Amino acid sequence: MRNTDRRNWLKTVGLSSGFALMGGLNVLAFDPEPSPYITDQLVRLNANENPYGPSQRVRAVLTKTFDDACRYPFRTLPGLVEMIAEKEGVSKQHIVVTGGSTEGLTAAGLIYGMGGGEIIAADPTFQAMLRYAETHGAFVHRVPLNDKMEHDLPAMADRVNEKTRLIFICNPNNPTGTLLNRDALKDFCNAVSSPVMIFSDEAYYDFITEAAYPSMVELVKEGQNVIVSKTFSKVYGLAGLRVGYLVARPDIADRLKESVMANTNILAIEAAKEALKDDDFYKFSVLKNFEAKNRIYATLDDLGLEYIKSHTNFVFFKSGRQINDLIADMEKENILIGRPFPPMYDWARISTGTLEQVEMFGNALRKVIG
Repeated sequence: MRNTDRRNWLKTVGLSSGFALMGGLNVLAFDPEPSPYITDQLVRLNANENPYGPSQRVRAVLTKTFDDACRYPFRTLPGLVEMIAEKEGVSKQHIVVTGGSTEGLTAAGLIYGMGGGEIIAADPTFQAMLRYAETHGAFVHRVPLNDKMEHDLPAMADRVNEKTRLIFICNPNNPTGTLLNRDALKDFCNAVSSPVMIFSDEAYYDFITEAAYPSMVELVKEGQNVIVSKTFSKVYGLAGLRVGYLVARPDIADRLKESVMANTNILAIEAAKEALKDDDFYKFSVLKNFEAKNRIYATLDDLGLEYIKSHTNFVFFKSGRQINDLIADMEKENILIGRPFPPMYDWARISTGTLEQVEMFGNALRKVIG
């Protein structure tokens, strides 16, 4: 779904009380025939995956593509690059396709962390880049979140020194689900992105319901030192196929391409191309996620548990219990929840599943919390 089309759709739908007046999710006459998403009786709400994907259209394309699985993907990749470039409003030279967004994160961590480079990041946040960079000699400044559970941008700016090579921003943030004020983020990037590189991880961008909220791709278009990562794992439901991409100024993109290690595969490429065309499934995923979050909020309100309103496909809540104990107790009820996120050991992250799975989570949590 093109970014401009997405904005217009969000304005039309309005994920708010106005949306409820439109008849709720029934406004989409769309049945994706979701997979059960239950293996060995466990409900997996621990990895922020999409329980409804891949879509039926994508599954059909995958079936047809099996005959080409013996081929290398080099001839099919340019078509996906062209589609992504059109979606983001940039040239093909701005796009780097990766094996999931994690490969893009680790490639950037390698480039900007080797040789004692320093990276600044929030704490807690997604760790893939940071741990990989540390393995290769980087020093990571982990800056605690502010009292709103958001990136503390002023404190992060204060950590910049002559050795700083990259600032990592996960927005919306994982695991808190918080979204930075768009003006504050843009001002921050304008202030520190020369000569420091800004890496904006936008894995959950599609779940933002503020129609006018910009992607940092807009700063890439201005030629700034900004790299944006996006993925097909979340809203498109392709986590198992491993396909994502980076958007960066062409000279930066060329450097990133040299450090991409695994690339992706022909099945993932064809699936991603079809997913970009399947607007109905995209809309369905966003709306179902919105409804599932509201049901999770209702459960947490009923239990009197503190939580953060989320701009993602998960909810971060304060259980008041040591997270490892809660994980174990919930697994006894056949529910998997998110891993520990130090130093917040009395908080838990729950992914949005199907509505049935969210109901199962609520029943289990009531039993465990008491």
